[in-house]
Amino acid sequence: MTSTEQFEIFLVASPGTEAGLLAEAQALNFAAPKPVAGGVTVQGGWPEVWRANLELRGVTRVLARIGSFHAGHLAQLDKLARKFPWGEFLRKDVAVQVEVTCKKSRIYHAGAAQQRIETAIRETLGAPISADAEVCIKARFENNLCTISIDTSGDSLHKRGHKEAIGKAPMRETLATHFLRACGFDGTEPIVDPMCGSGTFVIEAAEIAIHLLPGRTRIFAFEQLKSFDVEQWQKMQSANTRKDTALKFYGSDRDAGAIRMSIANAERSGVAEITHFKQQAVSDLTPPSGPAGLVIVNPPYGTRIGDKKPLFALYAALGKTLLTRFSGWRVGLVTTDTSLAKATGLPFGKPEIPVNHGGLRVLLFKTEKLK
Repeated sequence: MTSTEQFEIFLVASPGTEAGLLAEAQALNFAAPKPVAGGVTVQGGWPEVWRANLELRGVTRVLARIGSFHAGHLAQLDKLARKFPWGEFLRKDVAVQVEVTCKKSRIYHAGAAQQRIETAIRETLGAPISADAEVCIKARFENNLCTISIDTSGDSLHKRGHKEAIGKAPMRETLATHFLRACGFDGTEPIVDPMCGSGTFVIEAAEIAIHLLPGRTRIFAFEQLKSFDVEQWQKMQSANTRKDTALKFYGSDRDAGAIRMSIANAERSGVAEITHFKQQAVSDLTPPSGPAGLVIVNPPYGTRIGDKKPLFALYAALGKTLLTRFSGWRVGLVTTDTSLAKATGLPFGKPEIPVNHGGLRVLLFKTEKLK
């Protein structure tokens, strides 16, 4: 398969974020974006695979669907896996791991299917098999159809490569982007996060504002594939031009350690000059000078850090501060519990579709501009 050949690319989304990822893929002009269970499919060749990993902020990982065949029993799988053109995609000097899922198929034993595919790769291509290899082949059996994909990302794409310091219950960057966009944020207004933790919302907002690509400093699994073109990839990376902004993005937290983490993460991300972090309690929060924008906050949930009963006072204090001092600002609040959101007294509308965050179903509550 050459770099100009087209195939299906599956953009994996966190549950509940599929619509946002679809809108992002459309905005970035990926071909034929289509919502499917678990994500979005687009059409393209290897350059589009690289660009998806580099540019999309809301995608968890990018799978290149490189082929499929029908297999009704293990002997047939053994034969067809040996005929599959692994050498078009994989290098024989690069280790590979194989993951298999089975659904509604005569081949139902994932372990046995995995063993057949591993043996086929090892014996026909000569590539070593390793459980911790960067390159991962994903084989999905559904209704006796085996679809072969390559995970081109490696580590989950929420790992931008900048945030080394994290707190107790960090917001993933991919989810932070989802919530920011769901609040209407497009990089043209200031952000305030009064419980910023390790600074994820603030840093993501700053990166969006100055057009820093999320994958700009990462290493990806596709760099180990036969199709990888170093020169073309470097041109793609260098095409990223930083945009100037007069805006600043603000985070605060009562924990001094959180502020130190946020400052360090902002420096590594290249947004230190347009971010400002301060240690303070919610009750001391005041709006920055300049235009109104978005207050976005991911407060503690009782299910996340312990008993939620003491949290009602915290949410009430947050709501009082925002209603008293933040006229003209919109608010986005992420929580697991509608009763905690109500405790703020803020005029929230109906919450957004639940999103999976750390095994919890979280909701985004939004207001219009506060009066």
